[in-house]
Amino acid sequence: MNSGPILLVEDNVDDIELTLRALKRNGFANRVVTMRDGVQALDYLMRRGVFAESNDAPPILILLDIKLPRVDGLEVLGQIKSDPALRMLPVVMLTSSRQDRDVTQAYNLGVNSYICKPTNFSEFMEVVQTLGNYWFSSVELPPDIAGYSKDRSN
Repeated sequence: MNSGPILLVEDNVDDIELTLRALKRNGFANRVVTMRDGVQALDYLMRRGVFAESNDAPPILILLDIKLPRVDGLEVLGQIKSDPALRMLPVVMLTSSRQDRDVTQAYNLGVNSYICKPTNFSEFMEVVQTLGNYWFSSVELPPDIAGYSKDRSN
């Protein structure tokens, strides 16, 4: 498994805890970096502000909610996929929104997968296990993110 972190972008504390528990229970050893809003996530990815000196490897996977404060998940997705240095990062929408327009917009913006969060704990655990097995065992991810640099400040 790639040594990069999993980036979890989620504002709901209960969903953060549930996701972290599910990842741990399913044996995914990657460090999880949690961002609570879209601005913070973009700053992290683009090495801006408090993250300007970050030495983190690029995330191996981004789990992104749609309903976020400050900048919503669809805008975050659009910025990731329009940035040549970030666009290869795999992004999975992990959200409670089942609205057709959200699903359509996410795919139009380049999301790699769109998953609706189950409300039942055991179903959520199963979804995370399937997601992890797919992204970490079945999919061939790029070894390096083209153009992703430790010095993103322009």
